[in-house]
Amino acid sequence: MAAGVMERRVQRLVDRCHDGLDAAALAAEVMRRLPGVVPVEAAFFATVDPATLLFTSAVAQEPLAEATPLFLDNEFGQADVNKFAALARRPDPVMSLDRATRGRRSASPRYREIMAGLGLGDELRAALTVGHECWGVLCLHLADADAGFSERDLAVVRRIAPQVAAGLRAAVVRDAGSAPASDSPALVVLGNDLSVVSISPQADQWLAQIAGPRSHGLPLPVCAVAARVAGAADGSGDVLDGPDGSDGPGQASAVRLRTFEGRWLTVRAVRLRGPVADHSGVAEQIGIVLEPATADDLGSLLLSAHGLTPAQTRVVALVLRGCSTREIVDRLHISANTVQEHLTAVFTRFGVRSRRELVTAVLSAGRH
Repeated sequence: MAAGVMERRVQRLVDRCHDGLDAAALAAEVMRRLPGVVPVEAAFFATVDPATLLFTSAVAQEPLAEATPLFLDNEFGQADVNKFAALARRPDPVMSLDRATRGRRSASPRYREIMAGLGLGDELRAALTVGHECWGVLCLHLADADAGFSERDLAVVRRIAPQVAAGLRAAVVRDAGSAPASDSPALVVLGNDLSVVSISPQADQWLAQIAGPRSHGLPLPVCAVAARVAGAADGSGDVLDGPDGSDGPGQASAVRLRTFEGRWLTVRAVRLRGPVADHSGVAEQIGIVLEPATADDLGSLLLSAHGLTPAQTRVVALVLRGCSTREIVDRLHISANTVQEHLTAVFTRFGVRSRRELVTAVLSAGRH
C-alpha cells in the first residue's frame, strides 16, 4: 500500500477520535477502520473504569467472543505476559506477544490454551492511556503463522492508541451529566464457576441493559468484576489502589458503567462464605451488587476524565468527603502548602475559586 494512502487512513481514524463520538460509536469506528491500517484477523476492544481497569463495555469479533470465559480466566486468574493492567502501568503501553516472549509464543498460557486452538498466532495488545489514566484496551490477533506483527504495525497502534483514549475520556466528560438510576440496589449470587445461583428481579432487568458480549450468560463487565474477586481469592489477581490513593477493597471490586438507557450503575463484587446445605463444609460464592452510581462515584470518574494527576485526584477525593486541610495532610502525609498547590491547580482546571464551588461542579455531574 502506498505510504500516502496509509497516512490518510491513519489520520482519518485519528480525526474520528476527536469528532465527539460516544464510546460505543468510537469503538465501532476503531473496529471498522483498523483493518485498513494494520493486519487484523480478529479484534477485541473494551472501555475500562480507570480506577480499577475493569471492563465497562466490550466488542469482541469471532472467534474471540465464543472464547470469552477462557480469556477472562487468563486475564484475572493466571500468570501471563502482556496483561492489560501491566501494560497500563508501562511507559510504552503497546506490545506484541512475539516480542514479549522473544519469539516463543508457546511460553504464553494464553497462546497455548486458547489462541492456538482458535487458529490465532501473534497478538498485539494496547492499553489506551492518556495522561495518567487508562480508558480502554485493544487486542489484535493474526492468524497462526510464523510471521507476527511488524515494528510498523506497533508504531501505527502507538500513534492511534492515545488518540482513542482521548476520545473515550472526552465521552465520559459529556456523559457524566446523565441522570443516575433511581432504583434500589439489586443482587446476583454466583458460584465459584461464575454460574448464577440466584438473582433478584431488578438485577435481571439491569443486566439486560448492559452492552457487550456475554460470558456465563452475564454481561462481560459483570463477569470481569466477579473474575477479579475470584482471582484475588487464590492470590492470582491484580491488587489496585482505590481512587483516593488508599488501599483497594481487598477481595471486593467495582466498576462504574452506563446502561443502554443512559443510566449510570456501580457494579460491585465481593466474596461470600457460608455453610453448605448439609452443614458439611463452607460454600464459597460471589455476590454482585448493582446499584445506582452515587454523585461521589461519578465525581471521581469525572476527576479522572478532566486529566487530574494522581496526586490531585487523591486530594480532591478527600475534599469531596468533607475533609479539612489538616485531615488531608494527616491522611496523605503531605504538607499544607502541597495541598493548597494541588487545589489551586484543580480550581484553575475547573474554572472555580473555592472548595465549595469545586464540590458543586464535580458532584452536580450526578444530579443533572
